Amino acid sequence: MRLPKEMRGDLKEPLGDVVAEVKKGRLRGRVIAVGDMVTYHLLEAGVEPDVAVVDGKTEREEVDDEVVNRWSALPVTARVENEPGTVSREVVEALREAIDEGDGHGDGHGHGHGNGDGKSGCLVEVEGEEDLVVLPAVVLADDGDVVLYGQPGEGMVYVDVDEVTRERALDLLGRMEGDTGALEDALGMAS
Repeated sequence: MRLPKEMRGDLKEPLGDVVAEVKKGRLRGRVIAVGDMVTYHLLEAGVEPDVAVVDGKTEREEVDDEVVNRWSALPVTARVENEPGTVSREVVEALREAIDEGDGHGDGHGHGHGNGDGKSGCLVEVEGEEDLVVLPAVVLADDGDVVLYGQPGEGMVYVDVDEVTRERALDLLGRMEGDTGALEDALGMAS
C-alpha cells in the first residue's frame, strides 16, 4: 500500500494522546512501539516493549549509536524492507508474527513490559521507513494494548487500542493506493 500525496495531512492528526514522556501507568496491555526514539525512551524508562519496530532513523536522519545500542539488545524477530511512504506485505506479516509472539502464542516470549519477569520483547528491523507501520500495528493489536509512536516536534502518541482506533487505522489503510486484498490477507482478515 502506498500513501497518496492527498492523504499526508490525514496522518498528521494523532491517533491518540500526545505526551512528552513515558507514562508507565497507561501501559496495561501489550506495548507495541513504532520508532527508534519511542523504543529508546521506553527502554530508558524501564519499560521493555512487547514489540518494537525500528528503522535506524528519526525524522529521516540516522539515530545516534546510543539509541541503536539500546534497542539492539532486544531479540530480532524479523528484518524486512518497507519503502518510505508505504506499508509492505512483508512488514505487515513480520509485525503480525511479532505481535502473535508477544501474545504468548509464539515461542514463549510472552508479555515483556520490562517488569522483571525475565521475558524479552521482539524487534522488527525495517530497511527503509517504519513510519506508516503504526497503522497495521493498531489493527493487529488487541483491545487494551497500547501502540506508541513519535509525533515529530511534539512527543509520543499513546494509542489505547479499541474498536474506534482500530477502525480509524483500517480506514486510513483502506484509503491508501495498492492491493487491499493482499493487505487484508497479510492482516489475517481475508475471508
